[in-house]
Amino acid sequence: MFVQTQLVLLPDAQGRAAMIEVQWAYDELTSLLTLEDMGLDQDYDGVLSPAELARLQGFDLRWIAGFEGDLYLSQGGQAVALGAPVPVETRFENGQVISVHRRAFDPVPAGSTLEIRAYDPTFYTEYSLAAAVQVPDGCSVDVLQADLSQANALLDKLLQESPDMADDAFPAVGHAFADKVKVTCAQ
Repeated sequence: MFVQTQLVLLPDAQGRAAMIEVQWAYDELTSLLTLEDMGLDQDYDGVLSPAELARLQGFDLRWIAGFEGDLYLSQGGQAVALGAPVPVETRFENGQVISVHRRAFDPVPAGSTLEIRAYDPTFYTEYSLAAAVQVPDGCSVDVLQADLSQANALLDKLLQESPDMADDAFPAVGHAFADKVKVTCAQ
């Protein structure tokens, strides 16, 4: 599954980064399968009715216990806890299901760097940053692209070490394929 991801950091009342908005644009095949599984767009015109859109809202936010939402934040090497996802909107455009949700976190102290990574540990889903990360005024952002040669070498090494592994034992290599976003805010 391939998901184009957009990230927007949102400020609290004091202007500190305290919430992240995540947009997932699913690949066309996954989008088609989602609509089929949910019995949507039965007339195959590529347009969802308001009732169909209402049924689609939040379809991808019914997470099992322990699922992190394939989004990982850290500050100073420590994980930043994220609140539960809150749906913002779901739409269907150009053959793609696009969903947007928000998650709150404790405000980032001035001058500290927040690291953000979007990935599936099992690498079943590939998340790619589809646009520049938007940040509040007074914040800077730096995107460090994953070293795909190094990531593929790690995957090859792990697969060679266990050539007879079961499909459900695929090595957790998603982190190696993930871009790292660093955000530093002045306030």
